[in-house]
Amino acid sequence: MSEVLWAIGRMSGVLSLVLFTASVLLGILTRAGKPLPGLPRFGIVLLHRNVSLLAAVFLVLHVLTLLGDSYAKLSLIDIVIPFLGSVQPFWQGLGTVASDLVVAVVITALLRHRLPARVFRLVHWSVYLMWPVALLHSLGNGTDGGSLWFDALAVLTAVSVVAALIWRVASTRFRSTPIERAERVTERMHG
Repeated sequence: MSEVLWAIGRMSGVLSLVLFTASVLLGILTRAGKPLPGLPRFGIVLLHRNVSLLAAVFLVLHVLTLLGDSYAKLSLIDIVIPFLGSVQPFWQGLGTVASDLVVAVVITALLRHRLPARVFRLVHWSVYLMWPVALLHSLGNGTDGGSLWFDALAVLTAVSVVAALIWRVASTRFRSTPIERAERVTERMHG
């Protein structure tokens, strides 16, 4: 039975990473206000939300199956408090940190309309910490870390997220109205 749990845990971890990568990319695209071909902005928001929830479901599956796996030796404490695990505590702890951040993001997303926008945004921005921590966890603790296919997947996801972030920062900097440009010039003159 442990081999089945291990296989499900392994597969769900990889799927969770891929889906969280897609979610981060969609989040960057959503924040940029750019539509996808054939999909309006509200469609991107819905797709982002659904992909994020699906990623969280696979994360829960990943954690629950590894709780029953004899090799991972996870305890209930290990999935809440990082760096206490008995097997590779640092790498396992990174997974716990990432999972804890996902829980915070999901809770604030569900309570979004009851929270101040700043609180929601601040917690939601923790995804920019969660995602690379999860990637490092998968490289250091994952069974497939070091295999050619998984290393290629890790590089592809990392390059995609970094490229999207660079695009987002560049598009924000250079996309402005004449009034916004004039205000910036005025601020520089007076500041």
